[in-house]
Amino acid sequence: MTIDEGSAEARAQGWRTLAALHARLEDALERALQRAHGLSVSEYGVLDVLSREGGECLRMSQLAQAVVLSQSATTRLVGRLEQRALVERYLCPDDRRGIYTRLTPTGLAALRDARPTHDEALAATLDAAGELPELAPLVSALAVLSAH
Repeated sequence: MTIDEGSAEARAQGWRTLAALHARLEDALERALQRAHGLSVSEYGVLDVLSREGGECLRMSQLAQAVVLSQSATTRLVGRLEQRALVERYLCPDDRRGIYTRLTPTGLAALRDARPTHDEALAATLDAAGELPELAPLVSALAVLSAH
């Protein structure tokens, strides 16, 4: 095996480890948020991103990029949230070229209710993953990153 092959395998193993941790986290968050609040991880993500925008205009394309979904998936997701009165779409007064999305007061309340559930499930899942030898280094690296 050449040095390049070894580094390629190391990168592939790193990716598999990251994917395994991500899948664990997503599954735990999905179950916790659905059970307690009737929200999916993606729905929570949209509410969270919009809450961090502080009422500013956020184009649908920006929202799609922030929640790492396709434009069409984001549009469908926002439509479902809009039906539940958690978000609203509008034309931004400063830029009428596109449709923007913002959190409603009901959406902000839903996010505030769901955030402790999200944070507790995230912490518990990371703690459990940190006990697994194959995931512990990645969990430790995340702790270092979050400390900065």
